[in-house]
Amino acid sequence: MASSPTSPAAPNVAFRRLRGRRSAGEFAAAVRRAAREIGESVSCDARYIGRVEAGEIRCPNYAYERVFLHMFPGRTLADLGFSARESVRGRGARPAAAPVPPEESDVLRRAFMTGGSATVAAATLGFAPALGPVPAQAAERRALPRRAGEAEAAAVEEAVRRIRLLDDRHGADGLYRRAAEPLRAAYALLDAGATRQSTEDRLHAGAGELALSVGWLAHDSGRLDDARSHYAEALATARVSGDAGLEAHAFSNMAFLARDTGRPREAIRAAEAGQRAARGLSSPRLLSLLTLREAGGRALLRDRRSCEDALGRAHTLFAKGASPADPEWMSFFGEAELELLEAQCWSALSEWSRAARHARRAAGLQDPHFARNVALYTSQLAGDLAHAGAPDEAAAAGHRVLDLLGEVQSSRVQSMLGATARTLVPHQRSPRVASFLTRHSMA
Repeated sequence: MASSPTSPAAPNVAFRRLRGRRSAGEFAAAVRRAAREIGESVSCDARYIGRVEAGEIRCPNYAYERVFLHMFPGRTLADLGFSARESVRGRGARPAAAPVPPEESDVLRRAFMTGGSATVAAATLGFAPALGPVPAQAAERRALPRRAGEAEAAAVEEAVRRIRLLDDRHGADGLYRRAAEPLRAAYALLDAGATRQSTEDRLHAGAGELALSVGWLAHDSGRLDDARSHYAEALATARVSGDAGLEAHAFSNMAFLARDTGRPREAIRAAEAGQRAARGLSSPRLLSLLTLREAGGRALLRDRRSCEDALGRAHTLFAKGASPADPEWMSFFGEAELELLEAQCWSALSEWSRAARHARRAAGLQDPHFARNVALYTSQLAGDLAHAGAPDEAAAAGHRVLDLLGEVQSSRVQSMLGATARTLVPHQRSPRVASFLTRHSMA
């Protein structure tokens, strides 16, 4: 979830100094050990350490932040050579959220992974002091304050970040049901009202982003009707609060869903509406993503000329670089995601070899820490190769996806891989293809 730099990267000398005489690989191993000590799981390798030291990663994601602060107690992110998070990924005009205490952050992590519904709702929004069993009636009695304050707004925002982080690591299937409770609690806070207008604005934005995050979990786990409902809820929240950034995000997800469900004209309309909402936000990368959503719809209509025009506009906008106004949720949108979305366009136009080139770039560029995206991009590559007449290469890519499925739970990825397997059946005389098909059938 690291952000792209807004200007040529300056080396992170402070972080390099902390590595000392250890090689990048040795230091990466120390990071992984430290992560295990605090119950985190990071896929740190020498390449990641090199990117940090080169200044390409200006601020680590939340998992790495906790690990680094555990490794170097008493130091801040600034001491480690990183930029403030709000200057890298913040929403620009919105003030930074109040920090969540470490103990509460640990409660959030464990609640999402192991808590029951009442516990998840209470712990995620900061209303439970510990994760002991919470009787349903007791949870209802103390679930929400009379009026929301800054602490509740910050807890909603942290819930959004936690969902996104866990989705990056594990995929959506195991998270969706658990994430629905915090969403209900967030909207209950809105109904209760806030102590200040600024707090209410934060609650509207946080609840809307939470609805989009839960909607994405539904989307990625194949619950498409649920996803559509959550996206519509977020859009309504954006319209009520006059939040153009939230509106653009909602339209982006709605365009994505429309494309996935075979409604290209709806995808185009939603993408264009998102572009209108985003024009005053000073974020070329946001406009680039929305233009790619438009391109995807036009590709499904087999309108090659209009698709190529949209792709060209998206690349031009992307090349303008990151901006301090880029929304936090867009941290996933780097060069790898751009390549994937272009690959999907060429796939829809049945230009399989061209699609495979872009999918290969996407998989190669993706930080291995984001296991779900690695699996998704490699699934796209496998499907494109299968259609492009390269069955052995497709089978090899399919094996790489299967290697990740123990860690990633995504119905979307599994569906893509199943389609690839069906495409490869006529080539099962090839030993590589046969091996993949056998392994896939047993997965």
